[in-house]
Amino acid sequence: MLGGTWFVGHAVVSAALDAGWDVTVFNRGNSPSAPNGVRLIQGDRTLPPDVAALVAAGPWDAVVDTSGYVPANVLSVAKDLSSVAERYVFMSTVSVYRDWPVKPLTEESEVLPCPPESGPDYGTDTEDGPTRYGYQKSGCEAAVTVAFGGERATLLRPGVILGPREYVGRLPWWLRRAAAGGNVLAPGSPDRTIQPIDVRDVAAFALRTITDGLSGAFNLCRPVGSNTFGDLLRACAATTGEAALFTWVPDEVLQRHGVRQWSELPLWRTFDGVWQVDSTKAENAGLHCRPLNETVADTWQWLKNGGVALVNDRAGEIGLSPDKEARVLAAWRSSAD
Repeated sequence: MLGGTWFVGHAVVSAALDAGWDVTVFNRGNSPSAPNGVRLIQGDRTLPPDVAALVAAGPWDAVVDTSGYVPANVLSVAKDLSSVAERYVFMSTVSVYRDWPVKPLTEESEVLPCPPESGPDYGTDTEDGPTRYGYQKSGCEAAVTVAFGGERATLLRPGVILGPREYVGRLPWWLRRAAAGGNVLAPGSPDRTIQPIDVRDVAAFALRTITDGLSGAFNLCRPVGSNTFGDLLRACAATTGEAALFTWVPDEVLQRHGVRQWSELPLWRTFDGVWQVDSTKAENAGLHCRPLNETVADTWQWLKNGGVALVNDRAGEIGLSPDKEARVLAAWRSSAD
């Protein structure tokens, strides 16, 4: 495991240990400790001597990479590991698609162009389209495929991942807001479908790709249309035990008042393609998605037990201030009267 101590990596390591696997974790040691029971090799993936020491510690049946973000580095590391590992499982993202979040997607949809030897400055950010992050992850996918070949490379493309240990803080914000009770501003329509996936289901599928020898790309999301935003917020209220009163404010009203999509109201975005990512291929290969209310309940339990969600740079952008929420609600009620 390259990484293995934060969110997705921690879940993959925990699942592998629970399955009785021998797990080696390679990271710098700057983040929270890895789960008990792993073989820990401390090193920096950007330093060739550290990677050489990792290679010397092999071989392995598979590498799972949750910490690769720069194509050139992924290419170098993957090439070095190709002689001591049978398979490379790379944790990518739906952001690699050229048309996300505007259009519905399948694994056959076009991905953003990025050469596998690209450095950290490749790509550009656009306000409502491709991002440098997406370009870079696409280049990382290409790097893994170059180093391991198509038959030994697995590319996992999750959408929004929720669950215990979530570091961005999307679901934790909604849970805390529901727990505070009162009048809660809810975005758009309760019938809008959403596709967040539980981190533990992502981890379980990552292990399945290894045991079953699955190659190629897989979108990892809940099935299209399986849950709604209303389901999510009702689960938050039920889990926290508070009588939150949700007022669903139309998209155009929120936009008129400058509410930032995806951040101030987490998971709210108006593009048609955001929650239209086809995961049929992964489902046919064994992806199982647990009930959304289970993800919500387990995340709340983690928070109550002292879980710290806001540790990522993006976390500071998450959530609507009470003052702004009150202003938007008041304006909506006034216009509706």
